[in-house]
Amino acid sequence: MLMLVDCSGCRTPLQLPPGAQTIRCAVCQAVTRVADSRALPPAPSSSSFHRPPPPSTSPYNHAPPGPPPSAHGRKRALICAVSYKRSRHELKGCINDAKCMKYLLVNKFSFPESSILMLTEEESDPYRRPTKQNMRMAMFWLVQGCQAGDSLVFHYSGHGSQQRNYTGDEVDGYDETLCPSDFETQGMIVDDEINATIVRPLPPGVRLHAIVDACHSGTVLDLPFLCRMDRRQSWWIETGTTANCQSTI
Repeated sequence: MLMLVDCSGCRTPLQLPPGAQTIRCAVCQAVTRVADSRALPPAPSSSSFHRPPPPSTSPYNHAPPGPPPSAHGRKRALICAVSYKRSRHELKGCINDAKCMKYLLVNKFSFPESSILMLTEEESDPYRRPTKQNMRMAMFWLVQGCQAGDSLVFHYSGHGSQQRNYTGDEVDGYDETLCPSDFETQGMIVDDEINATIVRPLPPGVRLHAIVDACHSGTVLDLPFLCRMDRRQSWWIETGTTANCQSTI
């Protein structure tokens, strides 16, 4: 059973294998030492990602009380690109998408390079590759410590898919998923987990821009609303999930 321990450097939750006494953080590279991993609490399983009950107020009213937050908060971005090299799922252009997004954030929107985490298969550091574990830890890092006025960006370019939903909380009966580089052996990242990791923890006043270039990505964040647009550029809002959201996404 995997154990959960906070990184000694950036406090990102890390999954510690049984018997291990040290673990290296994929985000800040700090090495955390644990005296006895058997004394640590177990990590939450994927089945623990449950949505809260539907809010009693309108899902469109996300404005926090009091004056509006400052428009000049901290900036942070997570950019994931998966090309599935040397496999039957290989994609062209995902790495280029990631590089273009980083260039845009740095040169157009003044994101500090030190605040952008890139996960691609071109990285020599194994902790900076888009595996399921690294993507999970990077999503924790993206939202950790954020506060009103902060601007966050999540960008993903790769395969998306669906899998059968057994909890009854999906209108079409399927959960949407992202496919990390090792999804064939480690599994996909389900929309319930994405919502629980980078949407629900956001305090009021935080702005999150999510750009997901993948199949089935329209509801991959499990937001309480869905914007549809037809060929005439007419658009409308639908409600279809019970996910809670108090920030701007």
